[in-house]
Amino acid sequence: MNRTRREFLAGTAGAMALPLLTGSGFAQSEGTLRIGALNPVTGAGGPYGEGMQKMILAAADAVNAAGGAAGRKIEIFAEDTQTDPQAAVLAAKKLIEVNKVQAVLGTWSSGVSLAVVPLTNDAGIMLMNTSGAPALSVPPANEKGLSYRFQATNDRFGRAFAEIAEKEGFKRPATMAFNNASGIGNTEGFKKAWEAKGGEIVSSVVYEPKQTSYSSELMQILAAQPDVIVMGSYVGDTTIILREWYQAGQPAKWIIPGWAANSDLVAALGPDVVEGIISVDSVSNEEAAAYTEYDKAYQAAMGKPGSDNVYAAMTWDMMTVLALAVEAAGTTDMAKVNEKMHDVANPDGTTVSSFAEGKEALKSGPINYEGASSVLDFDAYGDVTPDFSASVIEDGKINRHYVVKI
Repeated sequence: MNRTRREFLAGTAGAMALPLLTGSGFAQSEGTLRIGALNPVTGAGGPYGEGMQKMILAAADAVNAAGGAAGRKIEIFAEDTQTDPQAAVLAAKKLIEVNKVQAVLGTWSSGVSLAVVPLTNDAGIMLMNTSGAPALSVPPANEKGLSYRFQATNDRFGRAFAEIAEKEGFKRPATMAFNNASGIGNTEGFKKAWEAKGGEIVSSVVYEPKQTSYSSELMQILAAQPDVIVMGSYVGDTTIILREWYQAGQPAKWIIPGWAANSDLVAALGPDVVEGIISVDSVSNEEAAAYTEYDKAYQAAMGKPGSDNVYAAMTWDMMTVLALAVEAAGTTDMAKVNEKMHDVANPDGTTVSSFAEGKEALKSGPINYEGASSVLDFDAYGDVTPDFSASVIEDGKINRHYVVKI
């Protein structure tokens, strides 16, 4: 199966799950490690999903080129979550029950990950996600310790929002949150961190999705005369809210998560409406050797720099660290592989930046894979703590101003 065919399949993965292999076209067999790529190719996560999927494939290429993990070649089955929990559950069931995958990589939104994790728990396989909901860290979602988060938790995002709001000199913040685990989690995380600093939230609104207007919710917020509005939102609802705010003509600043304050938002509203918005997102481990390899792969697959898609760096790391854990375990028995996850990505070991380097180093002892997305020091809950970028939209461009460490 050649690369062009594989990339075509990756782009159409929402229709069916197919085995995606590269190089000389290894035949499907019991000797392969079967991985489910469950990504948001369409829906709110659509701007990121294709790149996420292709980096799972590219990282699997690198593993296969190095002889596979524990002697097994990797076989990828891809599905589209549609950024919808119901669609994601159906896709996950197919991956688990029909394709017999041994791990699921790359669920994006919290609602999707929370819907899928009971299925992966029941199957005894790992779920690796880029979601923020704190509930993913603890029982019942992570009662078996099989869930790994490569994104910051909503609490950590909230702390970053609070650090940025303080640095920018804001005194009267208000919050608006999309009514789901991610939206509410972000603004509640901010509220907790802001109040810990002695601050007060002047107004808060949780709004329902798929409305044609959010005017009443917006007017409630603006009536409190905040100097900044902190959002837990997606591109679609943010577009409507900002358009209505601009038409209302009342001054306010905005702090918005990067998955909502992105180039799609600028294109939808034009530079005048979005001027001065502060966009906050986790930032990849850009000084690491692993990031250099990821960036090269992302540019080859997508024709854009790796910094264009922080979630793709996360899925690159998912595939790499999972393969290293398989190599360290010497088996594809997922219970034994899970026992090795912390052993291959935490500080007590030889620092490595790729599967091939880690495979060789494992012959001599423990390793520490420092990832493209973060240093990947998993805590007791399977969570990591990336750094955060504070970017400002200026003349239609999203310019990073500084990085926040928490």
